[in-house]
Amino acid sequence: MSLNQTIADVTDRIIERSRDRREGYLDRVGRAAEAGPVRAHLTCGNQAHAYAGVPTDQDALAGGRAANIGIISAYNDMLSAHQPFEKFPELIRASARAKGATAQVAGGVPAMCDGVTQGQPGMELSLFSRDVIAMAAGIGLSHNCFDAALYLGVCDKIVPGLVMAAATFGHIPAIFLPAGPMPSGLPNDEKAKVRQQFAAGEVGRDKLMEAEMASYHSPGTCTFYGTANSNQMLMEFMGLHLPGASFVNPNTPLRDALTVAGTERALEITALGNDYRPAGEVLDEKAFVNGIVGLMATGGSTNLVLHMPAMARAAGIILAPEDFDAISAVTPLLAKVYPNGLADVNHFHAAGGLGYLIDQLLNDGLLHDDTKTVAGDGLELYTREPQIGADGRLTYSEGARKSENDKIVRPASDPFQKSGGLKSLSGPLGSAIMKVSAVAPERHVITAPVRIFHDQNDVKAAFKRGEFTSDTIVVVRFQGPKANGMPELHSLTPTLAVLQDRGLKVALLTDGRMSGASGKVPAAIHLSPEAADGGWIARLQDGDVVTLDAVNGTITVDADLESRTPVTPDLSANSFGIGRELFETFRQNASPARDGASNVV
Repeated sequence: MSLNQTIADVTDRIIERSRDRREGYLDRVGRAAEAGPVRAHLTCGNQAHAYAGVPTDQDALAGGRAANIGIISAYNDMLSAHQPFEKFPELIRASARAKGATAQVAGGVPAMCDGVTQGQPGMELSLFSRDVIAMAAGIGLSHNCFDAALYLGVCDKIVPGLVMAAATFGHIPAIFLPAGPMPSGLPNDEKAKVRQQFAAGEVGRDKLMEAEMASYHSPGTCTFYGTANSNQMLMEFMGLHLPGASFVNPNTPLRDALTVAGTERALEITALGNDYRPAGEVLDEKAFVNGIVGLMATGGSTNLVLHMPAMARAAGIILAPEDFDAISAVTPLLAKVYPNGLADVNHFHAAGGLGYLIDQLLNDGLLHDDTKTVAGDGLELYTREPQIGADGRLTYSEGARKSENDKIVRPASDPFQKSGGLKSLSGPLGSAIMKVSAVAPERHVITAPVRIFHDQNDVKAAFKRGEFTSDTIVVVRFQGPKANGMPELHSLTPTLAVLQDRGLKVALLTDGRMSGASGKVPAAIHLSPEAADGGWIARLQDGDVVTLDAVNGTITVDADLESRTPVTPDLSANSFGIGRELFETFRQNASPARDGASNVV
């Protein structure tokens, strides 16, 4: 199948838009590759410091003839998704030694859990943690002793931050090793129902806690299709995982086999061999287009529309909102995974998973097959299914060529809908995005008076006072990166869902974010420019009639905004407490959401 013309045109626009930046980036990557790691050129004192922590490998490291892998780990046991990484370095080191090579933990990066900080002040550090992760990984790799890097990370900001680091150290091959999703627990729709019942006062906290603990119950990634699992999809579509690595459960023989194979593959693609695959060449324009197609075909997280421009800029590539919109318009929605459906990622994987979707999209001309991946040349490699061979090592067979459950995954010839899961909206207030894959079609256009808030807790308080009795577009402004770090407003989902279930037309409009697990209620998010940066959302007043139109991609306002003076609230409370003091410089210098809301790229 020839490449879809829209996909080709968008790719060409990205290449042309990025030309000067990308050429400069590739020149820097090339010069760094020529210089190579300085391990063999360090002074004896430098080398002694670098090798003292690994007595078993000191002779091999000092000899400098074998490859040395740098491990960047986001391990902690505050995140269920990252707890399995505790034992990965031991397995990686043993696998490298078996091949006559070495591996060292180059550094750890912070990894906070949005599930813990939802609705809390700590959430205001969440987005900026992505840039900190990129910088922390950079510090680990700055010793310049490594021929390849393995990145251990899964969740929301962790993978984007690690990709930014991998791109910055683009002369080093990079393979991402996931930990996999936890086994299925309480179904996500049942958990969401209890949350709404609690928000409506129908059940007590004991029932809510029981439901939450039954859902989030063991090591591994949360099983809904939020940002963490969207990240894993992205790494396969962009060729940074081994094929089929994303959704294999933790602490299983197949998961360990994938980790061993990832280590061995990292050794094969260094500059010391004949198949050198530096990260900067894997992360090209076609890889990012493939990633956007995957995002749309799976109804993935809105957070990636924020993260991918930052990731791309680190590789010298400029993505624009219109790229996402154009690709969404021609990409069919092929998956229904909670919150877009009832299935979780384990069910999705069993029904055919990413290999099946990649095969369908390739055959439909919607993906670039001629890409360089860590597994080899061509995305067709990612249609294969990993298995354990008779010798206990990883092997591959042909992946699924038909859906095992058409309520979860469908062929491109019979999609759930003909266009993707995200929609760009624009108008006098600026540009925003809406995740429409989980929103009922009759709610794709909402016209209603607005109710203005500057804090998500005030929305909940108004709800508890019974103040929402008619159709309403809830505006929560001063939630962008410059205002308070752009926290997720996911804790508003149960409240707004209750109003929607009562028969009201309700929507959210904000310059903040929603969780990748949100979607049932229409939400125009990431509005840019934000209120704290001159955005006209600061000119809205209670009662203004706004239309959010996800069909035509517009935001319209029935009011004379030009003649109004923007509101300038006191935001000083966002500047201190729970570590927020440390991020004042980040807030002041963050780029607009449409460019990735970053300080470092």
